[in-house]
Parts: sequence; structure tokens; C-alpha cells
Amino acid sequence: MSAVGRVATRVRELPTPQGPGRAHVCRPARSRGTVVLGHGAGGGMSSLDLTVARDVLVGDRWTVVLVEQPWLVAGRRVAGRPATLDAAWVPMVSALMSGRGRLPAPLVVGGRSAGARVACRTAAELGADAGLLLSFPLHLPGQADRPDRRRDAELALAPSPTWMVQGTRDPFGTPEELAPYVPEWAVMLEVEGAHSFPKGARPALVEALTRIAGMLPG
Repeated sequence: MSAVGRVATRVRELPTPQGPGRAHVCRPARSRGTVVLGHGAGGGMSSLDLTVARDVLVGDRWTVVLVEQPWLVAGRRVAGRPATLDAAWVPMVSALMSGRGRLPAPLVVGGRSAGARVACRTAAELGADAGLLLSFPLHLPGQADRPDRRRDAELALAPSPTWMVQGTRDPFGTPEELAPYVPEWAVMLEVEGAHSFPKGARPALVEALTRIAGMLPG
């Protein structure tokens, strides 16, 4: 991060209808815009794809915010229902992008797994300028043949443009399974790995996220 000069970091507690959430903000000087990312249903704020995305994008002068949903802040082990996740996410992102001390536009929304779903469902309401989806869960493991359980309708709500990073062996949806449902305004990059990337995937993730950083509208 030294290449971009000073990076201001802070943690903001933000009110939501489900209780307080947290925003972990990394803001470099002369920021190009803001990327807000949500975590998965298992928590995992330190998952490899989220941390690599943060480091690469901050290095490219993007303000990056990792958002903790209220259920995780409260110490619960199980995520809430999709509607409650959306209802917490929208006011948190809105607060970050408005008022005194608001973060810079353009706004890129995204996250990993369940966080990616939340970002898609709420992108229009937030007026997002772009999307970044990590390990999008098209279906539950072993349920690829269940159209009634597929999340392709959520993926169709992704903002334009959107970039995706998907593991080649992801049991929640391989790149081949996702391909028919990727919107025409989205670009999917494949990285060797499953739903949670192993440590050895770091170089490939860095390469993928560096390519994406060069294409973001900022």
C-alpha cells in the first residue's frame, strides 16, 4: 500500500433495523471511488478473496469497505433471511455514501457468496455504478438440477458493468454452470479453487483482481 501513499483506516458502527453493523474502511489519498463488499453466510471477514480484493483495490487507489452484517456483529453463528440482510445492507451503504464524511463515487457494490447475492438484489436501489461478485452461489451443493432453487434471477440484477471471480471447482456453481446465466454486461474470470479459495490461490486471485481493477469505472 505504500505505493499509493497514506491509507486512512477506520471502523464505523452503523445503525440498521437489525441492530448495529460495522464498516471496515480503507481509504487511500486521492481515491478513485468506493468498493463496498459484503461477507458470506458463514462470516469469513478474513476470507482470501475478500482480503486480496481489498489489498489490490486499495493499491489501485480505491476506497474499500468490508461490511459486517449485524448478525455477525452480534456474535450469532447463522445469517438471517435474505430480506433482513438486504434491509441492513442498504442503510449501511447509503450512510457511507452520504452526509458529512461521505465516501467518494463511483460506487461499486459486491461481496463473496451470500454477500454477492445481497449486492445484486440491492444494486438498483443504491444506484450502484458497477459490481464485483466473488464466488457467486448459483445453487446449493448437489442441487444444480433444481431450477426452483437456482439464484440466476438474482444474478440478472447485477449492475452494469459487473465483474465476477469464480472458482473452477466451486460446488455452489462452476464457471461452466454459471455461464448460461451471466448477464451480457458481466465478465467472469476463473480461478483454480473451490468455493473458499486455498492459500495457494493467492497469486491467481491477485492477477484476476488486478485485471478487474484496471477495468473499473473510476
